[in-house]
This record gives sequence, C-alpha cells and structure tokens, in this order.
Amino acid sequence: MNRATLVFAGLLALLLPLSLLAGRVWIDPASTPNAALILMELRLPRALLAVAIGAGLGAAGAAMQGYLRNPLADPGLFGIAPMAALGAVASLWFGFGPSPWLLPLMALAGAAAGMAMLAAIAGRTGGIALFTLAGLMIASLAGALTALAITLSPNAFAMSEIVLWLNGALTDRSWRDVALAAPLVVAGIGLLLLAARSLDALTLGEAAARSLGVRPGWLLGLLVGGVGLTVGASVAVAGIIGFVGLIVPHLVRPLTDRLPSSLILPSALAGACLVLAADSLVRILPLVTELRLGIALSLLGAPFFLWLLVRMRRGRL
Repeated sequence: MNRATLVFAGLLALLLPLSLLAGRVWIDPASTPNAALILMELRLPRALLAVAIGAGLGAAGAAMQGYLRNPLADPGLFGIAPMAALGAVASLWFGFGPSPWLLPLMALAGAAAGMAMLAAIAGRTGGIALFTLAGLMIASLAGALTALAITLSPNAFAMSEIVLWLNGALTDRSWRDVALAAPLVVAGIGLLLLAARSLDALTLGEAAARSLGVRPGWLLGLLVGGVGLTVGASVAVAGIIGFVGLIVPHLVRPLTDRLPSSLILPSALAGACLVLAADSLVRILPLVTELRLGIALSLLGAPFFLWLLVRMRRGRL
C-alpha cells in the first residue's frame, strides 16, 4: 500500500460522512425530523453511488493512460461510454425510461457492444495505434447516432429526457442503482488490477513487454473488460460523467513512482473522492434547480485539460 492509497483513503473517510449531511437542508441527526430515513434512503445510496462511479472512472483512466502511454487519455474517448449512452438514449427514445431496469440494462448492453466492437477491430495484435483509432471511430459513430436520436425524438418530452440524462446526475438514485452498479465496478477494477503488471512492462515499449512475457491479446481483453464494466456501469446509472478518468491520475501520479500498477488503486480512491465532493457541491449551490453533476465536472475538467495541454507544450509532462 503506497502513500497515495493512504492519503486518498483517509480523504474519502472524511468526505463520506460530510456528504451525508450536505445539501440544501443540512442534516443534524439529533434534531432534523426523519433524519435517519433521509440519510438511509436518500443520502447514503447517492453517496455510495458517487463513490462507486468515481472509483470506476478513476481506475479506468489510470489504466487507459498506462496502456496508451498518453497522459491525455480518457476512457470516455474510446467508444465504450458513448455506446453505453447510446443504449440509454435508445431506451428513452422508445419510451422505456419509466422502467426501473430497462434503461440501465440497455446502457450496459450498449457498453458491451462497444467492448465487442473494440476488441473485434483492434484484434489480438492490432497494437495501441489501431486500438486508439478503433475507439475514436466507435465514439464518433455512437455520438452521431445519439445526435440522430435527439433530432428524431418522437416528442418534446423524450428529447428533454434524453438531453437531461446525457448531462449526468445522481439525483433520485436509490439502493437499486447501487446494487446494479457497485458489483460491476468492483469486477471491472479487479480486471484492471490484474492487468497492472503487464502495463508496467508496457512502459518499456511493446517489443520489450513481449520479451518479458506480456501477451497483447490477454492484456487487451483485460482492459476492454475492465474499462467496459466500470464505465458501462457508471453510464448506466448516472449518465455521462466526464473528465474524472483524465483528472484523477494526474492528482495521484506525484505521490507514486508513476508506474501503472501504483496508480490504479489510488486513482480509484481519488476518483471516489472527486465525484463525491462534486456531488456534494452541486447539492449545496444556491441555484433554482440542482446543477447536473456532469456539467459541474465538465466545467472543472475543461480548464484542467487546457492546463495539461499547456504543460505538454512546455515539455513538463
């Protein structure tokens, strides 16, 4: 267990109880009426879902940056998140939104389709370049089909539902959503941890990694499965939550030896902290309606991305 793991585990232990109390109405367990009911049925499942989503996206971001050897890589750029979003949009388009299970299941089906397409196109020996191009093609196709669905919405209500859902939020989530997403995220992070040592070898180059016994097809399968489960589960229950996988590894990297195996678990904890803190913030902002979590993180992530680009231009990354 490295220093980064301890730091972000401690931070998460502080943020979690605070997030349960934060909101338009701050909860005082001793005096607030029905405090136990509010905490158990509203605040706690939302907080745990934020932890699960942030952990999955953070771990996926660290693994993708390690595999592509690119500090600007983000799991949302490689087709799985857009395909999961397309599955959910199809559910809303056909009027299945009110169903408690069909929307997340169709989102997971979209993520699985994206995983299958990525693995089929990149193949066992396609290499990093082909993997990147395949992911960008899938993301572009899913984005175009999502835009088409919005354009051809059967009614204004469906269009509004699609647009709001794509912005991402944890509002009105329940224990059912936690039960759906958390096991998939844990399984996905487990696959990414299995790939960690191979990712370390890949930092020496593809040829050196092969000489050390890394099997490219096996590594690609672990990554596609791990990223697909973590990102697909997150999109299935919360919509598009962007930039977490980009931001988090950069926060963690200075506290580690910068090897992928040292980044994945701390990045999961840091991602949980980031999404939990952001969700608490959107709940307490004095706005007419609650700011969507996806919008809040995009407002944070876009300047961060620009800062990374400036650092890369100056040769500091």
